[in-house]
This record gives sequence, structure tokens and C-alpha cells, in this order.
Amino acid sequence: MNGVMLVARREVMTQIRTKGFVIGLLVTAILVAAVSFAPKLMDGPDSYTVGTVNSQRLPLEAAAPEAKFEWRSFPDEAAARQAVVAGDVDAALVDGTRVLSHGQLDEQLGVLLQSVNREVRLGAAGVSIPPLRVESVGADARYESARTGIAVVLVLVLFMLLMGQVMMVAMGVVEEKGSRIVEILLSTLRPWQLLAGKIVGLGLIGLINLVVILAVGLAAAGVSGLAADFPPGIGGLVAGVLVWFVLGYAFFATLSASFASLVSRQEEVNTVMTPLTMTIMVTYFVAFYATTDPTGTLATVVSYVPPFSSMVMPVRMAATEVPLWQVGASMAAMVLAVLAVLSFGARVYRRAVLRTGARLRLGEVLRAR
Repeated sequence: MNGVMLVARREVMTQIRTKGFVIGLLVTAILVAAVSFAPKLMDGPDSYTVGTVNSQRLPLEAAAPEAKFEWRSFPDEAAARQAVVAGDVDAALVDGTRVLSHGQLDEQLGVLLQSVNREVRLGAAGVSIPPLRVESVGADARYESARTGIAVVLVLVLFMLLMGQVMMVAMGVVEEKGSRIVEILLSTLRPWQLLAGKIVGLGLIGLINLVVILAVGLAAAGVSGLAADFPPGIGGLVAGVLVWFVLGYAFFATLSASFASLVSRQEEVNTVMTPLTMTIMVTYFVAFYATTDPTGTLATVVSYVPPFSSMVMPVRMAATEVPLWQVGASMAAMVLAVLAVLSFGARVYRRAVLRTGARLRLGEVLRAR
């Protein structure tokens, strides 16, 4: 185990001392902060569409001249409910006493309706007026847009980090093999120690990047006010993302190292890595699809299938409520897949890493003794 930690420490120190790593981390932090502030900076005047059923139009424009209001009349409450659920209107005023909304009523619109309605009715009647009763129709969509946004950002972050770290592992293995440094290292270390140390070390680099992204993103969202729209349990989601990244990275990085050990030149890395990079790309596309339909059959089924689950399940967790047993079952399957890949990858790496020259065939390596 000391050998593994020595190799891991070497990988970490080599990376963090480079200007590219420091500059890349700073640029990433700035971009994440900018994304968190973008909705606030780019937000234009508020615009609302309000329906009415047996109700007069309230002079909301006078109370909020900076906002835009569009009014639509409906013949009955059923038609208004349908429009609210469909998103055609933000709210519907019914009989001058109730407000229909899809999920939680927009805070600013709610305040305007309550205050203007009270002023209008007080001026007409001169008596105490009860507040408008807000009624939610359809499913609670309070956090729907926030969940979708978090899921989209999450899938992009996981994809870029996994792809970047996996290629870094492959290039490191080929560099050591091509320069014959691996022969010196294996004179004092076992192959599995060198392999594990490289995977752990570069994985820590990926975790540093991920932690910085999450920390800066949450801090910037808190300062910008965007965090107010976050769904409950964001802390659990962050912890889950870290675990899923570790599992996904362990799976792909192990295969990356084993495939890269088959070649001796960096020019051949892309060729030998094509099946793995295509798998990561397919995982990304499925995960991105899951951001729009997290409860669909495809997203649900694939979230149990390694290695796709490493990216699809955290995206589902961000986009919708996922029962804990489903997360546990998916994670257990992924852990088993990682263990199987570790056994396979260590065998390939041990048999191929010292064999320089022409590209080795995977079947040939597996048949070797």
C-alpha cells in the first residue's frame, strides 16, 4: 500500500505544480461563478400572463410598471385550470377570490395580486378584505426548472472531467512505457501498485477540480440569489455526485490504463482508446437525454446499467426525486462492475506494460501466461 501512495503522491504533485493545472482551475472557477450569476445579469423585465374567470382585470401595471402583463379570459374554471397546467398562463384569478397556479405561485406575482386586489376591493367596499386564496393545480413544479438546470450543468461537468482524466491516465501510461521509465519503476514496485497509484493520484486531481466546481458554484449561487430556487437536499446531491464520479472514474480509468498499455507511442493512443471514448460519449448522450425525461423508461433502465449509471443516475437524482433504494441498487451494480474491471485491467496492464514495440492485440495479451 505504501507503494500505491508513493505513486499517487508523485502523480498529484507533478500535476498541481504545473502552470496549466493552476490556470485551468482558476479559469474553471471563474466560468462556474459566471454561470451562477448569468441568470441574474441577463434577466430582463418580468413578464406574466394572467388568466381570469368571472373576475375583473387588476391594474397590476400601475403597481409594477417595470413588468409586463398579458391578460386572458376563460369561460370557466376548468378551462383556466387546463391553461395553468399547460403553462399557457402563470396564474388564473377565479371569482375574484382565488388564484390558481402550477406549483408554487411566483413570489413577485403573488405579492402584486394580493396587494392590488386588496386596494381595489377596499376602494370599492371600504371594508376588510380577506386575502386571495392560492390553490395549486397539477403537479408541484416549484423546483422543476431549477432541477433541469442543475442536471444539465451536472452532466456537462461529469462528462468533461471523466473524459479529461481518463485521457490523462492513458497518456501517462504510454509516456512511461515509451520512455522505458516503467521498467525502472517496476524494479521496486509491483505492476498493480503502479497502476493503482496512477489511477488514485489522477483521480484525486479530478476530485480537486470537481470539489472546486461544486464549491464555487454553490457559493456563487448563494451570493447571486440563485440558490433560493434550489430544491431541498442539495447537500445530499453534492455528496452523491462525488461518489458517482469516483465510481465512474475508477471504471473508465482502469480500462483506459489497460488499453493504453497495449501501445508504446502516443500517436496510437487515440486509436486504442476509441471504444472507450465512444462508450463515454454514449453515456453522455443518454445522460443528457435524461435531463429532459428523467422518469422515462430509457433513463430509468439505463441508470441501473454500468457504466452508464455513473453519469445517468446522478443526473436523474438532480432532475427528479429518485427513491433511495433505486440509488442503492444502481450503486451496488456499479461497485461490482468496478471490481470486475479492476481485475481485468490489472491483468492486461501486468502482461502488456513491459512489452514494447508494435501494438499488442488484447486477445493476445489475455491468452498470454
